[in-house]
Amino acid sequence: MSHDHNIPNGFSVRDGYLFCEAMSAENLAERFATPLYIYSQAAITDAFTEWTAAFDGTDHLICFAVKANSNIAVLKLLASLGSGFDIVSGGELQRVLAAGGDPGKVVFSGVGKSAEEIELAITSGIRCFNVESAPELALIEKTATRLNKVAPISIRLNPDVDAKTHPYISTGLKENKFGVNSEMAKTLYHIALESDALLPVGIDCHIGSQLTEIEPFRDSVKHLKDLVLDLRSSGIELQHVDIGGGLGIQYRDENIPSAQALITAVREQLDDLSLELMIEPGRSIVGNAGALLTRVMVVKEGETKHFAVVDAAMNDLLRPALYSAWQTIVEASPGAGQPQVYDVVGPVCETGDFLGKDRELSIVEGDLLAVLGAGAYSFTMSSNYNSRPRAAEVLVNDTEAHVIRKRERVEDLWADECLPEHIGGCLNAD
Repeated sequence: MSHDHNIPNGFSVRDGYLFCEAMSAENLAERFATPLYIYSQAAITDAFTEWTAAFDGTDHLICFAVKANSNIAVLKLLASLGSGFDIVSGGELQRVLAAGGDPGKVVFSGVGKSAEEIELAITSGIRCFNVESAPELALIEKTATRLNKVAPISIRLNPDVDAKTHPYISTGLKENKFGVNSEMAKTLYHIALESDALLPVGIDCHIGSQLTEIEPFRDSVKHLKDLVLDLRSSGIELQHVDIGGGLGIQYRDENIPSAQALITAVREQLDDLSLELMIEPGRSIVGNAGALLTRVMVVKEGETKHFAVVDAAMNDLLRPALYSAWQTIVEASPGAGQPQVYDVVGPVCETGDFLGKDRELSIVEGDLLAVLGAGAYSFTMSSNYNSRPRAAEVLVNDTEAHVIRKRERVEDLWADECLPEHIGGCLNAD
């Protein structure tokens, strides 16, 4: 590799070759083709264990944010470690159930839950709904009444705290669509208390993603504590406080607080409430456990820029195009070319189709690159734009590599498409 990089846990460089645990990236790419998502099982396990250790000595539940990485094998691994799950759709709930997750450890967040999703969650026996509006609470009550069930609820507080992150992933400001203010929260708790179909069990707050400082957490937790005490004084006793997720990872040169430092700061304020503590980490568990492998197809010399055209694209990894996100890109084997600054771009017909800009690489056509930090919000945000099949996913466990999602075939892309009878009938008609 041409220069030093921060290589995350689960990955290493040996004689210029990138390894995921005991498997070389080159070997994985040759076996499974590219683009290819690879994940380190040890890195996922270590990150989850770090969160568990941070809560040592207190009643707690860690609910992995399924939207970060929803592969069934990843969810099953986390369930085996004792994880609960934070979901934002009925589809995610069904994934958790298919993976053997405990519905009693599932919290259901999100501003737009449908009646069908609410019914599925109630009948599955989830831990609670994180309620985000008065109409949502009314719909949960109506659905629970129809089912002759009692729905456990938690109100999501919007504390108007600046998470100091990208505006697209900030969720705790009053101009964001998430949660309610403290006055509305109190109103909703009292409505729930009076209802035979609702049971207030907790309080929730989530202020954003890729947070790099503890202070916004401290600020939001103070708002949560004040509201818990206010509710207690009016006769409403809760069972848990959910501080949300959002702790970031190091993509470049960020200084990220440890899980231990964050939970220590939170417990300083919340321990005296004697309530179960819950948290919803996603990126911090899987983000740095994954990488996207991609081959250089064309080295193009432009008038003002040099381009490395690779076989992965914005449909495989949307974060750079969507957020202008920076992710480390490294040669997966000793560079064969002269060091040069490139924009690493894909074949999709969009100027926004790039994985990284102004990267110094020593490459020739056919070389393998790895985009690090690709375990979270990467495959889950992928698409079939330009009729591109989605990549395969592989879970590496020491010297073993397991395909946990097969590569899509082009014909899979139109498997559910039909032609009207007058222009030929269904494509898949027997």
